[in-house]
Amino acid sequence: MLIKIVLLICFFAIMVLVGIYARKHATNVGDFVLGGRSVGPWLTAFAYGTSYFSAVVFVGYAGQFGWKHGISAIWIGLGNAFIGSLLAWKIMGSRTRIMSQHLKSTTMPDFFGSRYDSKSIRVVASAIAFVFLVPYTASVYNGLSRLFEMAFNVPYWVCVIGMAALTGIYVILGGYMATAINDFIQGIIMIVGIIAVIASVLSRNGGFMAAIQQLAQIESDIPVSLGQPGAFTSFFGPDPVNLLGVVILTSLGTWGLPQMIHKFYTIKDQKSVKTGTIISTVFAVIISGGCYFLGGFARLYDSLAIRNADGSVIYDAIIPFMLSSFPDILIGVVVVLVLSASMSTLSSLVLTSSSTLTLDFIKGTIVKDLSEKKQLLIMRFLIVVFIVLSVVLALNPPAFIAQLMGISWGALAGSFLAPFLYGLYWKGVTKAGVWAGFMTGVGITVSNMFVKFIASPINAGALAMVLGLIVVPIVSILTPKIDSKKLDSIFSCYKD
Repeated sequence: MLIKIVLLICFFAIMVLVGIYARKHATNVGDFVLGGRSVGPWLTAFAYGTSYFSAVVFVGYAGQFGWKHGISAIWIGLGNAFIGSLLAWKIMGSRTRIMSQHLKSTTMPDFFGSRYDSKSIRVVASAIAFVFLVPYTASVYNGLSRLFEMAFNVPYWVCVIGMAALTGIYVILGGYMATAINDFIQGIIMIVGIIAVIASVLSRNGGFMAAIQQLAQIESDIPVSLGQPGAFTSFFGPDPVNLLGVVILTSLGTWGLPQMIHKFYTIKDQKSVKTGTIISTVFAVIISGGCYFLGGFARLYDSLAIRNADGSVIYDAIIPFMLSSFPDILIGVVVVLVLSASMSTLSSLVLTSSSTLTLDFIKGTIVKDLSEKKQLLIMRFLIVVFIVLSVVLALNPPAFIAQLMGISWGALAGSFLAPFLYGLYWKGVTKAGVWAGFMTGVGITVSNMFVKFIASPINAGALAMVLGLIVVPIVSILTPKIDSKKLDSIFSCYKD
């Protein structure tokens, strides 16, 4: 216990010290939100990766989808690396950096407002971002707190409040630069931690081949492959269709998430984008691939400890139970690993939500003339508000971690992915097309919460993204175009 406590104290101290150090980089709105648009490739790539992967992935997704799909769950990790990181950086990184600077936009809703010449689109986009980032944040707390209960026997509510307070301190102090520096430190911890955990799990099961042989003997209880031996070690697993839905949601989803795209706004130059692409992809292969590879062996740890009284599996308890027999030093490393992943994601979420609400909703809409000093003050206040809201939801979560994240990602990426991606490349996107994209994303996700026409919110979110990519161009072709002179001015940034 002493080892675990010492590791935590050191970790917390570093995070706060970084926040204090970064205060000098948070004296105006541009610095607080964007780090002065001068962040290098290593900090940006690690900020992207650590915002991507949190306790939601390590505890919630790795446990649930490792249990359901076995070793084939690693396809999710590879999708995250090559679609969610490599392609996202290749297709969106450079053009986002250039156009966002040209339009002087600081957030995704701000980009929408300038790109489509519509204040109402900007305001509604900011409302969507704020509302649906809350359940995602709650899912981050939930996954981390289950691990803390296992390691320290600390009540769930204490974990939630402690993590929220610490994250709030360093984000309020140092803004984006504090999160970027801490993300780099946390990313290194995550790499070391995941490698140590995988090595330990395989070692405890007699090595890789022995673990695979044990897993191959388990018959599938998945309806579409019921009774099939070796299903959990097969190439596409026992349920390829639902596996594809998870790959789409968790990989393509990053292309439309405000807190992820925001990283491209901050990177300093084109050379940094190219370097960051490589770093981000390698990071994702190690972290996401490692998490799902680890989760693939979940069924080797079947126990009453991970089941309810009726025999149903508590997916969020699988990974903590898997790690519970580790030596204290390794448990301490794992706790710091998941804490690093979660706090980096949480800091990105609260900064995105507070800046969006301040700059895109309050400024110019509620308060016409808002000085820079007041904007900073409001953003810091809203960071507290957002954290409190997410804590309240986390203390009484309505669903498993994966379901909470699926709802959030489905609504956000379903609404924003198509209007943002097409907006970078195609002059033909219309205001009506953007509204159709918003209605598709929010409509499918929210209606499915009540009607349940798609059993899995994960698949509902994936459907919202894919339909958005179809609906936006169709509606845009059929509706009035934006003034050509304005479009020429917007796209002139790519000719320089």
